[in-house]
Amino acid sequence: MTSATARPSLPPMSLANILLALGLVAIIIPTMTFVSQESWSQETGAHGPIVLFTGLWLLRRRWLVAKPAMKPAPTLPVMVLATVFLPLFLFARITQIIELEGYLMYGLVLIALYSMVGKKAMKIMWFPLFYMVFVFPPPDTLIVLITQPLKILISQAAISLLHTLGYPIGGAGVMIQIGQYQLLVAAACSGLNSLVSLAAISLFYIYVRHQANWRYSVLLSMMIIPVAIIANFIRVIILILLTYYYGEAAAQGFMHNFAGITMFMIAVLTIFAIDSVLEPIWRRFTNRRAAT
Repeated sequence: MTSATARPSLPPMSLANILLALGLVAIIIPTMTFVSQESWSQETGAHGPIVLFTGLWLLRRRWLVAKPAMKPAPTLPVMVLATVFLPLFLFARITQIIELEGYLMYGLVLIALYSMVGKKAMKIMWFPLFYMVFVFPPPDTLIVLITQPLKILISQAAISLLHTLGYPIGGAGVMIQIGQYQLLVAAACSGLNSLVSLAAISLFYIYVRHQANWRYSVLLSMMIIPVAIIANFIRVIILILLTYYYGEAAAQGFMHNFAGITMFMIAVLTIFAIDSVLEPIWRRFTNRRAAT
């Protein structure tokens, strides 16, 4: 008699798999320690531990579904991929480039998983495997690419709004002058931090709640970027007004962090609210379309 609730299990552990597991442990532990020290302690990577544990939980669930499809992959593509990734990982490890090291380490983990369970099983587990990419900090080039237009957009919009309301404000680019104070809209206020964190948490929510309806999931995912930008626009407005009325010390101290946390929570709740409003409309539309 079999148990009603099956437990996820690995393929039979041969000597090769045992050696592979030991090699992965030797790679994962120092890299994840480095990532936790250099990224998770910063605002840009604070979501990392949450993504790691929720991602492992999702992976466990999908593992049960994928288990019947598990079959070891052919040796040749595994060796080719490992030959490419391993030297690159060692280079990133030696040079202490945290972004490259994290992604390349994860690439080696995926290669090892592919060798053990095969392509078909990995397709079934694609979302938790993709989702856990958010554990690692994004590359600096991506940060620059995303933050610069966001910083300019948010700062200029804030200047225009407050100038219309009669405040003595002006600026150019990401520099804002209000009264006797001058502010710089940094990356922390430009939307990148909350965009990455909000994307991770929102995608987790969307997948768990709506994974069966991929079209609606895509539609709801498209709301993440505008919600993050609007939330950070409000955050910048709050910080400018705090600076104007209470000085730089108030705006750059506790209130700066409190504003960021508050606006992030509002952004997450906004995604939930959009879902609660949009889902019934989507359901009525699809039902009407199916009936015609």
